[in-house]
Amino acid sequence: MTEELRQCERGAETVRGGLLRRHRDFRMLWTGETMRAFGASVTGLVLPLAAVSALDADAFTVSLLNAAGWLPWLIIGLPVGAWVDRMRRRPVMLACDAICLVLFTSVPAAAWLGLLGLGQLMAVALVTGTAAVFFETAYVAYLPTLLAPRDRVEGTAKLHGSDSAAQLVGVGSGGLVAQFAGAVGGLLVNSVTFLVSLVCVARIRVREPLPEPVERVRGALLREVGEGLRLVVRDPYLRSFTLFGAAANLFLTAYQSIVVVFLVRDIGLPSGTIGAISSIGGIGGVLGTLVVRRTADRIGTGRALLLFELGLLSLAPLIALTAPGPGLVLYIVGSAAVGTGIVAGNVIKSGFIQRYCPADVLGRVTASSAFLNYGTMPLGALVGGALGTALGLRPALLALTVLLPLSALILLFSPIRARRDLPDSVLRTV
Repeated sequence: MTEELRQCERGAETVRGGLLRRHRDFRMLWTGETMRAFGASVTGLVLPLAAVSALDADAFTVSLLNAAGWLPWLIIGLPVGAWVDRMRRRPVMLACDAICLVLFTSVPAAAWLGLLGLGQLMAVALVTGTAAVFFETAYVAYLPTLLAPRDRVEGTAKLHGSDSAAQLVGVGSGGLVAQFAGAVGGLLVNSVTFLVSLVCVARIRVREPLPEPVERVRGALLREVGEGLRLVVRDPYLRSFTLFGAAANLFLTAYQSIVVVFLVRDIGLPSGTIGAISSIGGIGGVLGTLVVRRTADRIGTGRALLLFELGLLSLAPLIALTAPGPGLVLYIVGSAAVGTGIVAGNVIKSGFIQRYCPADVLGRVTASSAFLNYGTMPLGALVGGALGTALGLRPALLALTVLLPLSALILLFSPIRARRDLPDSVLRTV
């Protein structure tokens, strides 16, 4: 385990109650982010179900809907980091929550009036996806302002853990709500979750200082964006993480864009059962946050990253072998392994990046990495829909879940392979 991780453990032991109990503002951020993750999880299940059940959408149309949600990362992912570095992060987060609250409320309202169409669902996915780009970039850059250095690893782990738990509960709740209230009615849950997130973030007392005014000449934004990209491309660790994230997200989104249609049409499952097995499979995400520290302590953060991202993801093809009855266990095991590997790996990578990157470039580095990571996701959604249409849903799922663990070979053939622990040094920006 790295020295910062050890300091975090010692610091947490000396303060009674842990970070959530003793740090009110972090508790507010944690609660808001958890509710937001819950709402996003409900969206990921209920929005495709709404398209399939209410509008009779096919696999490719559902993949277009998923692509719309991720497209903003490709369009504005790069300049958002530079914009966020120029602004206070908390007001950005508040505005994003307010926009999502209004848009998700509009879907059931339109359905009740008989006006709901695929165009509105596409627009909601696109605009809320844009809000997510701003929120995620601002949130990552805001956390070091809120927490002392010794608390950041603990805070990151708690946020990832709560995100996984919220996704776990959200998928199950979304399936049950869709079964009993209809898929469109299930989107009302999103309105409540974003309202709670809005209130919690508004109650954070810590106020960021205004960024120091800097006289920017014409073309300054492009230079700032270019600086973020150069830092990511030139540094071997940031470059490896980003390339792996781009490849893994492409295949992950591709199979996730068609798995709901596969479970409904090939396996014949009702919405409630889909939510239930997805929730059980999602336990892996919670498990990832519970085992990541002990694993990193025993074998090192670098080796643990390879174990989680390469070893566990190799079980992903079990998802494509899912069958009715006892065969549902294959889906549960495969999705749990993917959840454990992805979440545990994200905890390690997030903690490393937050201490590795200076605060004044963290937003740009985060946005540049996210642009390259998330920019492949709309393409992945389209690839999933195209393969599902051309090959059939099960063969497409098998191909995509085999390619997912192979993407981790990028990490295996990077400098990470030769290290027990990821470096403790700070990124050189000049």
